[in-house]
Amino acid sequence: MRELHVDQVADAVARLVQEANFKLSDDVVRALSQAKSLEEAPVGQTVLMQLVDNYTIAESERVPMCQDTGVALVFLEIGQDLHLVGGDLTEAVNRGVAKGYTEGYLRKSMLNDPIERINTRDNTPAMIYIDIVPGDKLKIKVDTKGGGSENMSQLKMLPPSAGWEGAKQFIVETVAAAGPNACPPMIVGVGIGGNFDKCALLAKKALLRDVGTPNPNPAWAAREQELLEEINKLGVGPMGLGGTVTALAVHIEVMGCHITALPVAVNIECHSHRHKEVTL
Repeated sequence: MRELHVDQVADAVARLVQEANFKLSDDVVRALSQAKSLEEAPVGQTVLMQLVDNYTIAESERVPMCQDTGVALVFLEIGQDLHLVGGDLTEAVNRGVAKGYTEGYLRKSMLNDPIERINTRDNTPAMIYIDIVPGDKLKIKVDTKGGGSENMSQLKMLPPSAGWEGAKQFIVETVAAAGPNACPPMIVGVGIGGNFDKCALLAKKALLRDVGTPNPNPAWAAREQELLEEINKLGVGPMGLGGTVTALAVHIEVMGCHITALPVAVNIECHSHRHKEVTL
């Protein structure tokens, strides 16, 4: 049984939330470079070049690439042969988020209560997701997700008779309604199946995949491509100013569901898809 002190978790989270806000991950950089070659509208091309300039400045000057430095989503894959010692894991993750946002001078956007709305002043609480996996390692994945794209996300409990065509219609309509508010070009995470809460989690986890990496199931990979083509026909374009690249990728995650149900969730991510990971 391997032991890992929770202080190491806190330190790792603090580093990751800063790096996520300062340096765009390679998969997103590649997707944006490809988008520049695919974008047909002159205004869209100009916007994409400005976005790349913005990311370059953020990295070189270690400043946030967006003023909304996001909610800290922390995904923990904990090996079943790992023993975490030294304190409470949830407290350690939140301590790391607080340290990272405070020392990195990142905007604190989290409130203590959805109605009272008093800022917690350290961007906690984090949204923590835990999976138990084989092995004795701890993988930490952090996504600092902005409010604009999250607010455009939707979930719908469709009747089974809706089938794929009904699911596709709901997904495309959700992206169309988001328009410029989700800061396109977007990455669209889709969850299909499970139940009400599991479906939403599938959509969020879909965003953890490297941008443009297809679903390993060929049938679902084909549906991802079908959706991407339909979404890019909407003409929303980069930052909503028109163009042929509204989305960089569509990722779908699926699981089984009840015979009476067809849950579909759409979790939209903006072009500043700020994600980092480390294995301890």
